[in-house]
Amino acid sequence: MDEIFSRIEHSRTADEVVQQIESLILEGVLRSGDRLPGERELSRLFEVSRPILRDALKIVEGRGLIQTRHGGGTHVADVVGQVFAPPVAELIVSHAKARADYLEYRREIEGIAAEYAARRITDDDRALLDRIMARMAEAHERGDFSEQAEIDVEFHHAIGECAHNIVLLHTLRSCYRLLSDGVFENRLIVFTLADAREKLLAQHRAIHAAVVGHDPAGARKAAMDHISFIEQAMAQAERTGEWERVSKLRLKQRLSGEAGKRAMGGRG
Repeated sequence: MDEIFSRIEHSRTADEVVQQIESLILEGVLRSGDRLPGERELSRLFEVSRPILRDALKIVEGRGLIQTRHGGGTHVADVVGQVFAPPVAELIVSHAKARADYLEYRREIEGIAAEYAARRITDDDRALLDRIMARMAEAHERGDFSEQAEIDVEFHHAIGECAHNIVLLHTLRSCYRLLSDGVFENRLIVFTLADAREKLLAQHRAIHAAVVGHDPAGARKAAMDHISFIEQAMAQAERTGEWERVSKLRLKQRLSGEAGKRAMGGRG
């Protein structure tokens, strides 16, 4: 983490330290929960005095962006991606129309993110995406759909970061926050559907290839096609789950009825 901080070039004031830390949070370099280096190390990296650093950290903490844990150092606060308040998130998961609107919105915004990423991707962005895709393929080979689902979210996070648009980045993170918080836990069911895991891997590979290949139109289409598949697969999974629920109830009722008839016959 030391390499992300740079020396203050000019007057070495608390305001300049504040601006650099805030920029790192805004750009998604520092994420929620990340621990900052200790006071002595930060002073060295910024090349400012410790009193100036303390003043800067107090300002950033006062703005709710970092928090100091007793005996645990200073961490980035859990503020990134919190567009949906918990009550609203619960409403989204409990209303079918809201869930459908969520996926419709994701389809459009992820298409834009992939298009921007294809236009703006850097060599370091490419290296990050390549590593994520390799891990996704490994999880697929192991048949670990839970891990594959986690890497799925990480992949989309990375695409948002490659788009290099701060507002788009945090808007996307608010969407993925619903996934990581388990609001859409039934998304895991999608990975259990026949051929779904193979199709999902192929879709991620298509997005990856278009983005690293600097193909904006192809990247947008691949991302939107992916979310459309998720929409269809989740609907199928929900229907399948409902069919199984009804089937179990029907079988239970039939067996109960047959047992009752046998009991009546035995008493006769």
